[in-house]
Amino acid sequence: MIYIETKRLIVRDFTLEDTADLHDILGDAETMEYCEPAYDFEKTQRFLTSFCMDRKGAVAAVHKNSGKMLGYILFNEWENGVYEMGWFLNRNYWRQGYAFEACSAVMEYAFQTRKAHKIFAETIDAAKSLPLMEKLGMRLEGIQRSHVKDIHGSWADLYLYGILEEDWRQLTQDPCPSPR
Repeated sequence: MIYIETKRLIVRDFTLEDTADLHDILGDAETMEYCEPAYDFEKTQRFLTSFCMDRKGAVAAVHKNSGKMLGYILFNEWENGVYEMGWFLNRNYWRQGYAFEACSAVMEYAFQTRKAHKIFAETIDAAKSLPLMEKLGMRLEGIQRSHVKDIHGSWADLYLYGILEEDWRQLTQDPCPSPR
């Protein structure tokens, strides 16, 4: 069970009560533009129960004050010690630092509690996702040129980013350690 508190968020496992808020995210065409066509309500329900809850492949980012589930954070163990991360936020909460706050907390949990070796992410959205990946400390590991089709049928580059546990520790260590 995952339960993480940050300044403004609670990051936790999904529940059935998150269905409507998750559909606000996955059912929004602009939010889903760089992934796949927007989900209908039934597809959101199936995805919530099968992937988010049964497989525990993602966690919910919930606003502490309002209780609204405003973010879907992919957190899926790809193989032993290697986790895939991704994110979708309700469009009403874009550009307010929530994705960084939630993803930073999940990364800390992964490296400290789950003893992850590596976290990786991929995107075709160079404008919004790449700056966040870099702010999280991830490094460009490769670009697969013209590798996937976007939702409009055009070929798009797939950017692969990752961060190793030792790199994360170096980034998050206290810059002014206290004397011993």
